[in-house]
Amino acid sequence: MLKAVVVTDEKQLEDAFSVRKTVFVDEQNVPEELEIDEYENESTHVVLYDGEKPVGAGRIRVVDGLGKLERICVLSSCRGKGAGSIVMNKLEEIASKKGIEKVKLNAQTQAEPFYQKLGYETTSTEVFMDAGIPHVTMMKSISAS
Repeated sequence: MLKAVVVTDEKQLEDAFSVRKTVFVDEQNVPEELEIDEYENESTHVVLYDGEKPVGAGRIRVVDGLGKLERICVLSSCRGKGAGSIVMNKLEEIASKKGIEKVKLNAQTQAEPFYQKLGYETTSTEVFMDAGIPHVTMMKSISAS
C-alpha cells in the first residue's frame, strides 16, 4: 500500500534523499553535489512508502508566493502505478494548507505528459537545460484551504 507522508524526522528525510539519489544521481547521472542543495532546510519534504520501503519523494518551498514543487521522483519499479500522482497530491495538499493558490515546477520534458494529466500547463516558451536534462516550466492553480 502506497502512502505519502510529510517528513517529520531524520530517518524520513534520509529515506527521501535515498530515493532521490537512486533516481537522479544513479539513474539520470545528475552530479551528487547538485542533487542536495541549499534549499533543503527551507523545504517541506514528502516521502512515499510502499509498506516500510521508501519509493518516492518530492519537496515544496514557497518562492514569491508560489508553491515551487521540486525533486519529484519515483523508483523505476513503482512508475506507472499511480505513485507519482500520490506524491503530487500530497505536495499540492501542503501548498493548499499554506494558503498557496498556484504551484509551479520545472519538469523534465519526458515527464511533461504526466504533469499535463494532473492539470499542469506548460508556461515556458523554450526548453531549458538543468543538470544536463531538458526541462520546461509548468504551473497549476489550486484552491487554498
